[in-house]
Amino acid sequence: MCGIVGYAGSRQAAPVLLDGLEKLEYRGYDSAGVCVHNENGLEPVKAKGRLSVLRDRLEGGSALPGSVGIGHTRWATHGAPSDRNSHPHMSWTGKIAVVHNGIIENEARLREKMLRKGATFSSETDTEVVANLIGYYYEKYGDFVLAVREAVVRLEGSFALGILCKDVPGKIVAVKKDSPLIFGFGEGENFIASDVPAILKYTQTVAYLEDGDMAVFDGDSVEFFDSTGEPTEKKREKITWEMSAAERGGYDHFMMKEIYEQPKALRDTISPRLRNGQVTLEGIDLSAEYLKGLRKIYLVACGSAYYVSVLAKYIIEKTCRIACEAMMASEFRYCDPVVGKDNLVIFVSQSGETADTLAALREAKARGAQTLAIVNVVGSAIAKAADQVIYTWAGPEIAVATTKAFTTQLSVVYLLAMQMAKTLGTMSVGEYNALISGLESLPYDVERVLSQRHLERCQYLASRYHAHHDAFYIGRNVDSGICMEGSLKLKEIAYLHSEAYPAGELKHGPISLIEDGTLVVALATIEPLFDKTMANIKEVKARGADVLCVTLEGYEEQAEKIADSIIAVPKVHPLLQPSLSIIPLQLFSYYVALYRGCDVDKPRNLAKSVTVE
Repeated sequence: MCGIVGYAGSRQAAPVLLDGLEKLEYRGYDSAGVCVHNENGLEPVKAKGRLSVLRDRLEGGSALPGSVGIGHTRWATHGAPSDRNSHPHMSWTGKIAVVHNGIIENEARLREKMLRKGATFSSETDTEVVANLIGYYYEKYGDFVLAVREAVVRLEGSFALGILCKDVPGKIVAVKKDSPLIFGFGEGENFIASDVPAILKYTQTVAYLEDGDMAVFDGDSVEFFDSTGEPTEKKREKITWEMSAAERGGYDHFMMKEIYEQPKALRDTISPRLRNGQVTLEGIDLSAEYLKGLRKIYLVACGSAYYVSVLAKYIIEKTCRIACEAMMASEFRYCDPVVGKDNLVIFVSQSGETADTLAALREAKARGAQTLAIVNVVGSAIAKAADQVIYTWAGPEIAVATTKAFTTQLSVVYLLAMQMAKTLGTMSVGEYNALISGLESLPYDVERVLSQRHLERCQYLASRYHAHHDAFYIGRNVDSGICMEGSLKLKEIAYLHSEAYPAGELKHGPISLIEDGTLVVALATIEPLFDKTMANIKEVKARGADVLCVTLEGYEEQAEKIADSIIAVPKVHPLLQPSLSIIPLQLFSYYVALYRGCDVDKPRNLAKSVTVE
């Protein structure tokens, strides 16, 4: 959550900072601010609300002179959204300005300490504690870098910091622990940012900072230091995707653009890993001896990635015959899991920076388990911490509600399950070849679901059902996992109360909530379970529900006799069917959100990358 950006160079800093913050809006925020070092010293300007409020206040940046500065988009944790609580925060001495992504867990103790030292506070934030702590050590030692070092060793929690000092014009100090931070190398200018899109307009050469790293830089040079304070070199990496990948490209919203990018993202993720009719996951070492010795595979993630994990349980157990358990990362550490060297723990995360998932990964490693990460961001914290990593090649995903990251994560699950099944000998040659054929054609099949016919159908159904107050998603087997993701999309972007249940659980409680006008979205794409799902539809129809059924082509006539509305998707291999079933649910949620007047790309209270617990 939140985003930070910093600039040192010869350009006017404020417009660059505002441009960078605009590219970080997807991370979620409720206020924004910048601070520029100029002839007046440190000059902060902050505003509650959308970035446009700050931009207007700064006249697009032209009203704030100076060529060195830091900026921030805040998502409230300590203190309500307000100008006062917005970043950047100043030390009580007026000499230090700080922007911060993360959360300081010992802020209460540090606040008391600083009050005893004579500091004053003007906000409720944990970040002002950081500013005052650095300010205190700067007054004590008179050395900017030393003051930052003395302060950060006393911080508990997560942080990515950008820091200015009134007495050291031209310099920015940046440091990170458990929150993402990259350094951008320019020509006569340098940058820091929480994510690549913030600076991609200006440079494609970056370095990923490790936990404990510090960067001290101006427009012409940078020095890197490790967690012990020793000078270190950082590997320069080239960003291979273009700025256009992080722009809407003619679409009204990033979410719709990313829905339509799914065929390409699937091709990019799947095609390089299929060679001569075989799955080849380079760098993944899971031997038959190791796999046969596994007691259980855990799949750990948050949000949509957790629903990928739920689907992965079905897929891996079916193909590999290894017991699997999907667990929410936020609970993994706190349930004292029975995890050890006879467990493989798979972590799924789009950003690779999800705080709960990263903490769970460290817990699994501490208990001796082998860890494998499925992530989209090269060089992210989870990718670096895991023993092995498989990257999705979805490209940047800007909309808060995930679409292409979800489908590419699921495609990696298919690939991983098939490679393990091949190694174990748990899948017949015919079944293996059928799945290979299905994977090869999956991007094309997704394109079929994205046809104009389906688009218009989803838009019509959204116009019909958007005024409902409650929705229930029901399905069986892998359909139940897709129901969870479809329900989440409706909650996230349309603010419509929605729940998902395995269809067989209806009579165990949820059916008591079905009444006249309740929307039920029923998935019926598993052929052997089609009749059972139709029976469940009859049950909710008898209680007044309006039923939208997603089923297979060829089953429309049967489903139309029972459900009120039908969306039919092409029939593919049963294990691959979820990749098609989710598409109309994404489109339906998108259009419902539009009809309800919601901000599709930036839903309230949500952030793209959740980097605090």
